[in-house]
Amino acid sequence: MTLLFFISQLSFSQSRAISLEDKIYSTVDAFVAQPNAENLKKLEKTEATFSPKTKPELLAFAILKCNKAYYENQLGFTQKAIKSYEKAWQLYQKNKLSNYDITESCLKPLGNLYAIMGDYDNAENTIKQYYYIANLEKNQEHKYAAILNLSNVYQNTGRQNEAINLLEKTLQLEKLTTIQKGILYNNLGNNYFLILETLLPLKVDPFQIQKCEEAYKKAILLLQSEKNQAEPLSNAYRNLAKMEARVSHFEKAKEWMEKSRDLFFENPNSEPRKQAQLYYDIALLDFQRANFDESQINLKAVFSVLIPNYSTTKSVLPKKNSLYAETVLLDAFDLQAELFLAQNQPKKAIESYDLAFHIEELFQSMIVYENSKIINQIRNRNRTEKCIELYFSLHKKEQKMSYIEAAFLLTEKTKSAVLRQALLDSKTQSKEEKLIVQQLQNWNTIILKEQQKLDDADISKINEAIKKQNELMLLLKSKFSKKDKESYELNIADLYSKLKKNQAMMIEYFVGFERMYFFTIENNKIQLNRLKTEGRAILNFLNYFNDSEAISKNPAQFNHHAHNAYSTLKIPKALGYKKLIIIPDSILTLLPFEALVTEEEESTNFAKMKFLLYEYAIGYSNSADFYLNSIPFQHQKESVLGIFPVFEKTNLELAFSKKEKLKIQSSFDGMFLENKKATFQNFKKNAANYSVIHLSTHASSGDLVTPASIKFFNQEVLYSELYHLEMNPDLVVLSACETGIGKLYKAEGAMSIARGFQFAGAQNLLFSLWKVNDYTTSVLMDKFYSNVKKGKSYFEATNQAKLDYLADESIPNAKKSPYYWSSFVYYGTLDKKESSSYWMWISIVGALSILMIIWLFLSFRRRRNLIK
Repeated sequence: MTLLFFISQLSFSQSRAISLEDKIYSTVDAFVAQPNAENLKKLEKTEATFSPKTKPELLAFAILKCNKAYYENQLGFTQKAIKSYEKAWQLYQKNKLSNYDITESCLKPLGNLYAIMGDYDNAENTIKQYYYIANLEKNQEHKYAAILNLSNVYQNTGRQNEAINLLEKTLQLEKLTTIQKGILYNNLGNNYFLILETLLPLKVDPFQIQKCEEAYKKAILLLQSEKNQAEPLSNAYRNLAKMEARVSHFEKAKEWMEKSRDLFFENPNSEPRKQAQLYYDIALLDFQRANFDESQINLKAVFSVLIPNYSTTKSVLPKKNSLYAETVLLDAFDLQAELFLAQNQPKKAIESYDLAFHIEELFQSMIVYENSKIINQIRNRNRTEKCIELYFSLHKKEQKMSYIEAAFLLTEKTKSAVLRQALLDSKTQSKEEKLIVQQLQNWNTIILKEQQKLDDADISKINEAIKKQNELMLLLKSKFSKKDKESYELNIADLYSKLKKNQAMMIEYFVGFERMYFFTIENNKIQLNRLKTEGRAILNFLNYFNDSEAISKNPAQFNHHAHNAYSTLKIPKALGYKKLIIIPDSILTLLPFEALVTEEEESTNFAKMKFLLYEYAIGYSNSADFYLNSIPFQHQKESVLGIFPVFEKTNLELAFSKKEKLKIQSSFDGMFLENKKATFQNFKKNAANYSVIHLSTHASSGDLVTPASIKFFNQEVLYSELYHLEMNPDLVVLSACETGIGKLYKAEGAMSIARGFQFAGAQNLLFSLWKVNDYTTSVLMDKFYSNVKKGKSYFEATNQAKLDYLADESIPNAKKSPYYWSSFVYYGTLDKKESSSYWMWISIVGALSILMIIWLFLSFRRRRNLIK
């Protein structure tokens, strides 16, 4: 124990007259005088003895938390620092404390740490909170900090244009110091650089390079004119070096990097994380210059700075149990893998990538918001593509099946991972946790709907919602940090078994940046194939479904492009099983595989075209995991909750929706809510009571800003508002436009209405991929329900309905265009719902089992009484 710390603690025990407030401040002063890891542990023990109650005591305790967090971050304990800042902010808000610059001491560093950890939603919310406070208090320094940090969040979440607009507007309109301008220009250059990154290597854009270079050089000129600006000036030099390297100007890049390094080390007390970042950037430049030995030296420096007790005596790679969530480490392992590949060590590269995947999992476990989780999954995609290629090459060389299986399991982890984890979490969450999650989502909906008002949005209302959301987020984090998240890894042997039972083949796609990979699984075998990503053939095919008349106007041309897409996707001929399960990926989630053409011909008769529909009965799934672990049917008898708003006598009227309702109603029992009764409230009230939920209404896929939504009679509902519905249907039918599409993420799929129902627990869904026709939809739905009534599975009923539609002579040829019948796709189980006699026997067996248990219990009691 240091002398100063010891005297401080001794004085507390000797004088009982000293107030708790003073004790807390004295403890802070003692620690700040000598902040090291050993004294941090002692501070934690002392802190645990404090029980503040009055406002002055609580303020002192919040200040202790802020100081502790600052040094936790300095000492490399990032996650602890976040928790300490969160606790300080929670205390400050809950107890309405004042007379302390909570923005400078807590919110600014907390927002920055959230961004570093990839928790972008929390970062954005925190920054917007102190921006709001700064506006009210007219605090220009805090306002500038908020703009700078918000631009960083936009930059890291793929919203570079938003960041550029924010930065350029601020540079034009705000009164800024020379230093502030320099730092903002540096950020502006970073955003131009990221846009440049997305273009390369497809094309070099001289104009984009020029804008990027100009922004960095403006930053350098401004920062050079001021004293004591070593760190931001070093950053600007380094960023310019990265840009020059990216366009292969390596000598210029080396010059700028050396300037950055020399300036950076003028400060011997720089933070470990910033040191590690510099070493990584130098290592990357060395690698780009093919200077692999120097690159390795600098990578080892990264590990030495960030990982305690790191040693290279046995292996370059650190031990897995020494790792923690840190973005610089993540980047270092990815670069180390590339270095191993350059040294012809593919298996070592896989080891390095495995450590990067482990760190990604640590990041994911700490994030609350869905959007941030999805953004972090995108990093995994790029890494996964490289690993699949490695496994493919190793298999080709060694012919070991284990490599293909490893590639498949890795691909599976990218499939709807956020949705899958949410469904797993819902099984273990307490009622309180589920309520918090639901309230979080409710506040998020309020924010989204208010933001859609654009200039008319109420900023104070948004800020209040963010504040409430933040309180709930902190409460939820305190709950789930106490237990491990449930995880699951797919068993390939079980998958083989289920496919054999279903007599089905599975094709799982992974669309990478350079190549498309697909796994074919059939007859207890798995194959991996790859092909160049031929986006043009797929897009040419998909473009026909943007317009209802595009196919019927030129069927021969459609036939050609539909066959080209089929050839591109390399779907095997149906030589064995006639059932096909597609696990699509990326843009393929928008593609109706049934409408692909297996043989090109000049026929204009749609019913006679060689559609893949005739070769296979096709179903879809989010992943092999979803298919394998489908939940058994929950309802013995089919009953339908039908929602038919119709919107009579309005421009939204669905004239054929009434006929659709009458057809279903004639075949199935249930509740059918029409017009004014088809409200969201009535839907929520009754959703849990029926085996089939059928919504015949309007829906929208939204766009990059506006979320997907569905209309009830009284309101429009965002897809995320469906997440926490209480329901357990065997099937959800979304008889509306674009219910399966929305903002598309490669790793996670579409943020669609269908996803909203999946989040709520629906596992079997029939939904649409584009704007559908009212009349043809009602005909298709009639044929679907007729087949369900005949005892077919939902999977079989969907495929047979399409075949029946094409065979129906009363439907004109123009309306047999794939635009009308292939819009609806089925995601879910292939299993058939058992007959009522099966359920009767299950009930009898269950009742007999209960009676047997009761008899045994009574016999046991009687025996005990006789012994007595």
